Amino acid sequence: MERLAKTFAQCRAEGRPAFVSYVCAGDPDVPTSKAILLSLAEAGADILEVGVPFSDPLADGLTNQLAAQRALEAGMTYAQLLEIIRQTRAGTDKPIILYCYYNLLYSFGIETYCRQVKEAGGDGLLVLDCPPEEAGELISACQKHGLANIFIIAPTTPPARMALIARHASGFIYYVSREGVTGERAELASNLSAAVKEIKKHTSLPVCVGFGISTAAHVQAVGRIADGVVVGSALVNVVAAHHQNRSAAAAAVGQKVRELLAK
Repeated sequence: MERLAKTFAQCRAEGRPAFVSYVCAGDPDVPTSKAILLSLAEAGADILEVGVPFSDPLADGLTNQLAAQRALEAGMTYAQLLEIIRQTRAGTDKPIILYCYYNLLYSFGIETYCRQVKEAGGDGLLVLDCPPEEAGELISACQKHGLANIFIIAPTTPPARMALIARHASGFIYYVSREGVTGERAELASNLSAAVKEIKKHTSLPVCVGFGISTAAHVQAVGRIADGVVVGSALVNVVAAHHQNRSAAAAAVGQKVRELLAK
């Protein structure tokens, strides 16, 4: 978790939000996926959020569902996921967060999964479908192995539940800016500022905002009210566009990050 704390502290000192990039591990294949993650880090991403391919990604919209499908069809495995983390860690000191679903951890064993992710160079887990009431084993394993345990707060989350989530979270809070699934949006939600202020009443953790952020204007607007900005589908769409020209995918994704960070 040290890398996360240092990253947010550095971003605060520089007067800017952390830029959190999301792509799916193994999309479109393992070698290209490694190159994409390093390109994201080099282009200015502060935190690398890595999606773990899953057959039933219920929180994801079509863009990220198709990314998971491409990775699985290319033969992506758990061992390859760990190798992607290891090789990314060897090339950058940026924090690496896994975006995943509980069934994957459960099938391998919660503590084993956490230990191996940490040993590979990971910094935290964002488990989409594991609420704090059911996360005792996950929280314990993350604490034991020094991983951040990141929870989601939604637009429909009442203040009392925000407080409950905040008590169990570490690393940062991920605020889902819109109801529904992931995906690019033309407009930001209108109540973001009020929502972030309410969350901050319940925690001293950084608050990162994601879901639907897809333009430089979005990044700037969210960055004025949150500690971090998460961009996923806009980057995954670039990967998809280069599915037939994989040698150019990493450079194209890096260029997209630079465009999103442009002021």
